[in-house]
Amino acid sequence: MSCLKKLREKYLAGEKLVFLTGYDALMADILAEAGVDFILVGDSLSNVIAGYDSTLPITMEQMLWHTQMTVRGAKGVPVVADMPFLSYEVSVEQALINAGRFIKEGGAAAVKLEGGTSAEPVIKALTEAHIPVCGHVGLQPQSVLTLGGYSVQGKSKDDAERIKRDALAVQEAGAFAVVLEMIPSKLAAEITDMLSIPTIGIGAGPHCSGQVLVTHDLLGFNERKLKIAKRYAEMREVALSALKSYVSDVKKGATPSEENSF
Repeated sequence: MSCLKKLREKYLAGEKLVFLTGYDALMADILAEAGVDFILVGDSLSNVIAGYDSTLPITMEQMLWHTQMTVRGAKGVPVVADMPFLSYEVSVEQALINAGRFIKEGGAAAVKLEGGTSAEPVIKALTEAHIPVCGHVGLQPQSVLTLGGYSVQGKSKDDAERIKRDALAVQEAGAFAVVLEMIPSKLAAEITDMLSIPTIGIGAGPHCSGQVLVTHDLLGFNERKLKIAKRYAEMREVALSALKSYVSDVKKGATPSEENSF
């Protein structure tokens, strides 16, 4: 059974869907064992791993490399690859070539791209080429320069109606799901009721068909604390404590011990 058919069955059965980000084989292995439905190689890689201030600098080659890593560790869990900035906006032909690389070279099960009505021709072309697409509306991080920052979208009536139109356009173009980012919970509920494909929320409240988060945020690897991400662990503190103990042991000659030597 295909991953999209399984996703559809879970959605129709009312089961909440879980997407989380993964950027390498180790994290993908852990996510697969945890029971996630999809692993997203997000362009958040640009911030979380590469250390940039936005998602804009990450390249197609870098995204492809991390997709390959993630697929190797995913243990059969489908991997969705984020199409990075300027990998699909220039032309439909460019979008087909780059999305195809994620499938052929990266081993991804699907791609994700930002945009509503503006992205409709690209989504339609990709799905007609048998490349599954997840849409992304609301806050679109690749548009941060024109948006003027990362803020909640859809608070005004006109903006809410625009996001509804975007979500419908994504569905009509053939996407199998749509991410709703940073929009009011009430608006997300209205869009979820309106669509016949799953909505995957991030900062969009509890009424979506499923949820996605940056794994490093919920595990507490980052010092930053985000309103949208409940922290389930404080892994930065755990790692720092362990590493400081190692540094101290080396300095005082306590390690390697006889047990760790040949």
